[in-house]
Amino acid sequence: MDNSNLKSILEKLYNKSISIDDALGHLKDLPFQDLGFAKIDHHRALRKGYPEVIFCQSKTPDQVVAIAKAQIEHGATVYGTRASTDVFDAVQKEIPAVEIDELGKVFWHKSSSWNMADNVHGEILICAAGTADLSVAREAQRTIEIIGHPCRVLSDVGVSGIHRLFAYKEVLLNAPVIIVIAGMEGALPSVIGGLVSCPIIAVPTSVGYGSHLNGLVPMFAMLNSCASGMTVVNIDNGFGAACAAVAINRVGL
Repeated sequence: MDNSNLKSILEKLYNKSISIDDALGHLKDLPFQDLGFAKIDHHRALRKGYPEVIFCQSKTPDQVVAIAKAQIEHGATVYGTRASTDVFDAVQKEIPAVEIDELGKVFWHKSSSWNMADNVHGEILICAAGTADLSVAREAQRTIEIIGHPCRVLSDVGVSGIHRLFAYKEVLLNAPVIIVIAGMEGALPSVIGGLVSCPIIAVPTSVGYGSHLNGLVPMFAMLNSCASGMTVVNIDNGFGAACAAVAINRVGL
């Protein structure tokens, strides 16, 4: 349940177009709904501005579908991350209007009250060092879009061809916050961090050869960066980076 749903219920109650019992029926699952295997936080949209997100990894397709259906019944936008092919198949079968992004491993179903946020500083910028990093970049992009912020993705602008990055100098300088995603040696966030004054959120990825250690090398490089003002999230955590960027991009924060 989001602010729009709650206001609608309260207005109907005030105008006496629904009874007190009807209003209580709509609110009975606040703050959460217990499905046995999951407790759905229907109150989260009121606190955070966006509903609880379904982390699909290690959940069964049936569990994901049950959670998604419960959210839809409460008028919430549904968003699932780290979804497998089996999960995609299940949600598409049970929720025909669902949309999916196989590259980003996410799916979503927007509520009727969904709209773009109007209290934002500007367009969040996502820079992906290589094409191989695009899965993480897409997860970040879709998360930002579902929450309702504008964003733009610059793909394949890594340090092995630094001139490709410099072609977007004005875009970089005008961004309110930048998510920088890189595997291999993880150098791109440091380069961008030395060019711009806005906050940088660095995302190491598990893309690289053996000594890359499945993302540990770029993560350590980003944590040890000499570029000031950089925050580092966990390996492959495009979702976490997106949520941090959205918080920064809100006017007043």
